[in-house]
Amino acid sequence: MASLLRAFVIFLFALFAGTEARADADFDRFIQSLWPRAQELGISRRTFDANTRGLEPDLSLPDLELPGRKVDPSKGQAEFIQSPEVYVSEKAISNLAARGRKLRDEHAATLKAIEQKIGVPGPVILAIWGRETAFGGHTLTLDGIRTLATQAYLGRRKDQFREELLYALKMLEDGHAKRADMKSSWAGAMGHTQFLPSDFYRHGVDFDGDGKIDVFNSIPDALASAARQLAEKGWKRGVRWALEVHVPDNVDCTIAEPRFTLPLGEWEKRGYKLAYGRKHSGGEAGESASLLMPAGLYGPAFLTTKNYFVLKDYNFSDLYVLFVGHLADRIAGGKPFERAWDKVTQLQSGQVEEMQKILSTRGIYADKLDGKAGMLTRSALGKYQKTNGLKLDCWPTAAVLNHMRGR
Repeated sequence: MASLLRAFVIFLFALFAGTEARADADFDRFIQSLWPRAQELGISRRTFDANTRGLEPDLSLPDLELPGRKVDPSKGQAEFIQSPEVYVSEKAISNLAARGRKLRDEHAATLKAIEQKIGVPGPVILAIWGRETAFGGHTLTLDGIRTLATQAYLGRRKDQFREELLYALKMLEDGHAKRADMKSSWAGAMGHTQFLPSDFYRHGVDFDGDGKIDVFNSIPDALASAARQLAEKGWKRGVRWALEVHVPDNVDCTIAEPRFTLPLGEWEKRGYKLAYGRKHSGGEAGESASLLMPAGLYGPAFLTTKNYFVLKDYNFSDLYVLFVGHLADRIAGGKPFERAWDKVTQLQSGQVEEMQKILSTRGIYADKLDGKAGMLTRSALGKYQKTNGLKLDCWPTAAVLNHMRGR
C-alpha cells in the first residue's frame, strides 16, 4: 500500500513538473517571438538576452487571464472599488497637502520654471507625484521587466503590454535607466510619477540639463515629464480643473455627464452656486464645463473644465482626477470640500457590470461593459430611475439592481 502511495505521489510530482516545464517553455517562446520587433526599435541582442534570460511570469499579479482563477474584486484598482468618501478621504488629502506645501517651497525654482516653459501649475504636478508615489516615499517592489512580460503574456491587454515591455528594454538599451531602478506597479508604471515606458519616450524631459532623462532619480526630470504629458494632452493655461458647486434642490443628476456642457457663467445662472461663495475669475465664466456628481446626490458636485478631462486622460478614473485636482487645490492653499460625503455602499464590479448589461439591452446605456460606475453609467442609471418612478439619485445600489432583475 505504501509503495502504491509513493508511486502515486511521484506520478503527481512528475505531472506537475511537466506542466510547469511546458508553461516555462511556452513563456520562453513568447519572449523570443518579440525579438524581431525589439530589433526594429534598436534594441541589441545583448540587451534583449541579458534582461529576458531566465525570466519567469509573476502569477501573483492581478488582471491576468489564468484558467480557473476567479477575479477577486477586492484586488482591483482602488479608484474603481472604493466609495468616494473612502478614496478621497480628508485625512489622506490633508496629510499629503501638508507635505506637498513643503515640497512646493523646496522645489519652488523648478516648479516656477516648469510652469513658465510647459504651462502646468506646480501644485498640479505635485499632486500627481503625491498620489502616485507619496512624493517618492512609496517603495515599489515589483521588477518592471518581469511585470510587463507577465502582463504581455497573460494579461487582459496583451498587445499594449508587449509594446510597453519592448520600450522598457529600449530604455535600458538607451541608458535611460538601470534594471535595478525599474521597479513598477502591477501594471508596469515606473518612476516618481508612474510613467509607462512608451509615455517616457513620448513625454520625457531632461529638465535638470544633465544630458539624460531620468524619471527614477531626478525630481526635475520626473515633474517636468509629467507636466509635458499633461500639456501635450491639451492642458489649458489659467483654467482651473473643476469648481465645487452647490446644486439646485431640483437637480436632474442624469445631466451629470460630459456630453452636457454649458459655460460656467450659464451654470451659475441656472442655480449652481460656487462653494464658499466664490466668484469666477477673469474670463473663466465663458469656459465650457460639464457637471460631475461622483456619488450621485450623496456628495459634493463639481463643474469640470477641459483640464479635468486632461487629468482623466492621465488616469481614467473620476475619483483619481478628483483626488489629484483637490490635492492640487489644497497644496495651493484651498479649503476642504464644503459639502461632505455621505456614506454609501460601493457595489462590486460584477454587480455594476450586470447593471450596465441590463441598461444596455434597454437602450439606455451604450458605453463599455467594464463594471465601473463612471459618469455615463450613473447618468444611464438615473434615466432608468426616472422611467420607472424610482428615487432619482444616480447611484448604483443593490435595491435598484434587484428592481432591474425583476422586470
